[in-house]
Amino acid sequence: MIIKEARFISSHTALANLPKPNLPEFAFIGRSNVGKSSLINMLCNQRTLAKTSSTPGKTQTINHFLINNLWYLVDLPGYGFAKTSKKLKNEWAGFTFDYLKKRPNLLCTFVLIDVRHEPQKPDIALMEWLATKEIPFAMVFTKTDKLTTNHVNTHVASYKHFMLETWESLPEIFITSAEKKRGKEDLLEFIDQVINSK
Repeated sequence: MIIKEARFISSHTALANLPKPNLPEFAFIGRSNVGKSSLINMLCNQRTLAKTSSTPGKTQTINHFLINNLWYLVDLPGYGFAKTSKKLKNEWAGFTFDYLKKRPNLLCTFVLIDVRHEPQKPDIALMEWLATKEIPFAMVFTKTDKLTTNHVNTHVASYKHFMLETWESLPEIFITSAEKKRGKEDLLEFIDQVINSK
C-alpha cells in the first residue's frame, strides 16, 4: 500500500460524535512519549499530520485521519506518565476503552512499545485487556534507532519470552523506527491485507 493522501478529519471524546463507522479503522495507542505521533507522520509521509511533543500526554482526544479516502487511521490518547490530573487521565481511559470496545469498524489496534525498556505493566495490562475482549491487536516496537540491531533483537526476544510465560501465542509483531522509516512497508502491507480480507 502507498499512502497518497492523509487528511485530518475530526477530534472528539464522545463516541456519538465520531465519523460514521462506514470505513475500516486502525487505531494506534501506547504509553505517553512512545513515539506514536512520529510513527503516524512517518507512515503518512507527513511531518505535522499528528502533533508531536516532548511533553507526554499531547494527544487527549480520539483523532481520525482519512487515508486514501479508503480507511481511517485513529490516534488514541497515550497512557502512563502523562503530565495531567488523575481526573483527566481517568476520563481519557474511559472514552478510549469505550472506543476500543464499541467501535464496530475497528479492524486492528496497534499497541506501541518503546523497545528500550523492559516489559511495562501498563503495556501488558492493556494487551491482556484487549485479548480478553477479543479485540484484534498487534505489537509495534518503536525507537529501534536508539539501539544497536543486536540490542533490539535481544530486547524483543526478552519481551516475547516474558509474554509467553502466560500467553499461549503472540500477536503480530512489528519492528519500527520513525527516524529511519523502518517497518513502514510491513505495517502498511499488513493493513492492506486486513482490509482486503474483510
